[in-house]
Amino acid sequence: MPTRGVIYVHSTPLAVCPHVEWAIARVLTAPVKLHWSAQPVDPGARRAESGWSGRPGTGAELAAALRQWPMIRFEITEEPSPGVDGERFMYVPGRGLFRATCGAAGDIQLGEDRLRAIMSSARGPEALSHALDKAMGTQWDAELEPYRYAGDGAPNMLLTRVG
Repeated sequence: MPTRGVIYVHSTPLAVCPHVEWAIARVLTAPVKLHWSAQPVDPGARRAESGWSGRPGTGAELAAALRQWPMIRFEITEEPSPGVDGERFMYVPGRGLFRATCGAAGDIQLGEDRLRAIMSSARGPEALSHALDKAMGTQWDAELEPYRYAGDGAPNMLLTRVG
């Protein structure tokens, strides 16, 4: 059963744009041509976004392919499909890759065991708050937010995985 998602390349140097397209094309096993536009938050950088469709797990494969370039900022979502949770991936230079399970509305889901582990290891309210922020990717969200806002109104296209 296929699933779908969105890939946001929030910021990449112009010279890396073709490499990003090739990496996505390798995962989707189909040619990819993104519509690149200027990223106002990062002068000289480019941004692009596109919907995609493929088998469950494609979001993780896309994230693994794109994290090869440590200077780009990206975000990938994969919608839930029958028997498979949705996922969200965020990458920020210097911070690395964040991965979380997402519900149908796109919100991050923390499982019972993870919550119990966080609560049992936290030594006070401040430590609990910090651990929950980390589990929800708050720092990644904060760093990506200006790049997301700068992309409002950008064109979107659909990429489909072959096979």
